[in-house]
Amino acid sequence: MIKRLVLATAMATFFYAGTAGAQQYPMLDRVANKVIQKYQQSSCEQLYQQRQQPKPQMEQNMVQMLHDDPGMRQEFINRVAAPIANKLFECGMIP
Repeated sequence: MIKRLVLATAMATFFYAGTAGAQQYPMLDRVANKVIQKYQQSSCEQLYQQRQQPKPQMEQNMVQMLHDDPGMRQEFINRVAAPIANKLFECGMIP
């Protein structure tokens, strides 16, 4: 599942590079949905173990892209924040 997320992230990265002037981020839908699915379908134990592992290079690249593009970062966080926060709360990973 993580490999799929990384692949989707890479696709979004390459697609976004070609549409930097666009106001919307169409590939962001796929990436955000993959992230949400990962959290919804993973057990708390799986999430805890994944947090302990280093991030793959493609995922690091996506994170860097989100650091570099405030608009894309805002859109991504708006889409994934609530589902991720709810799962982490259920798992006792945030207060």
